[in-house]
Parts: sequence; C-alpha cells; structure tokens
Amino acid sequence: MISNIVESLNSMLYDEREYPVVAIFNSIAHKFGEIFRKRYAEVDNSKTTFIPVAEMILRENMTKGDKLYVNNINRSTDEFIVLGYSRSTKVNLSRQSCSCKKYDLVKLPCAHAMDALRLKQGDKHGTSIYNYSL
Repeated sequence: MISNIVESLNSMLYDEREYPVVAIFNSIAHKFGEIFRKRYAEVDNSKTTFIPVAEMILRENMTKGDKLYVNNINRSTDEFIVLGYSRSTKVNLSRQSCSCKKYDLVKLPCAHAMDALRLKQGDKHGTSIYNYSL
C-alpha cells in the first residue's frame, strides 16, 4: 500500500524532481489544492445531504422496504413491528434502533426503518430520512 502511494506521488511530481525543495513543496501544495477544489465543487453541486455511497445504501434500503409489512405497536408514534424476509423486527425511530442491528451500527435507516418511516411520515418519508440518520 505504501509503494502505491509513493508511486502516485512520484508520477505527479515527475517534472518537479529537479527543482529546489521549496519549489517542490509549493508545487505539492498547489496540486493538492487543485484536487481539493475539484472535489469540493463536486460535493457542493450535489443535491444530496450524504456522500454518494450513503445515498446508494439509503436507496437500496428504500427499495427493500417496499416489500415489507409494518404494524404500529400500541399506537405509539415511534415503535413499529416490521414483518418480512421470513422474520419480524422491532423498530424504534426515536432511539434510531432496529432489532436487526443494521440501523444501530450503520446509523442509516435499514429497510425495516424505511418502511416504518413510510408508515409514520407518508409521502414525506423521503425527506425525513435525513432527520433519522446520523
């Protein structure tokens, strides 16, 4: 892994090798500044709250949640039983937890929590996902 990083930097600074050390450091700062500005522009122009990988996980969980059945426990506003995939799970939205433990560990709503959010929020559940994520 170290040699890959070194080789990447070597290829970036191939032309600057013959310059004085101060010029090499200035070149490094300039090139990394360009890289960070490009990445910032990409993130700043995106319409989402999370990084693309987290958004992909949320979309997948939303799709999986379409096939589940949700029931509200004791008419409580934040506790739900979700049935599907040959087992039942208990979701507590206020605690941001699910008995499948994916919601507890990843801190993004799992498929069970997505379905519970859909029952609780209705059509607005797509925007409320961010309120129930860390």
